[in-house]
Amino acid sequence: MLSLLTIILMILKVIWYIVIAHVIMSWLINFQVLNLRQPLVAQIWDGLNRILNPIYSRIRRFLPDMGGLDLSPMIVLLGIYAIQIVIANNMPAFY
Repeated sequence: MLSLLTIILMILKVIWYIVIAHVIMSWLINFQVLNLRQPLVAQIWDGLNRILNPIYSRIRRFLPDMGGLDLSPMIVLLGIYAIQIVIANNMPAFY
């Protein structure tokens, strides 16, 4: 059971980095540092959107309309962090 919890923590850490990469890439695209006309940038952006939009869309249903501000990545990061804390605090019970 302990190894299963460690694997879950590793998966959560990978998702954490994917969300961070998506947020940073969205800033770089909005400030026109990255150009979506470049094939590699467009493929990475499309892949990140395909991975994260199902998660974001569920959260966006509950959030009020904030204009151009999207708080769903922050909610996802807080949720991942909360799950990591719960798992880390309960891991000694499985020794």
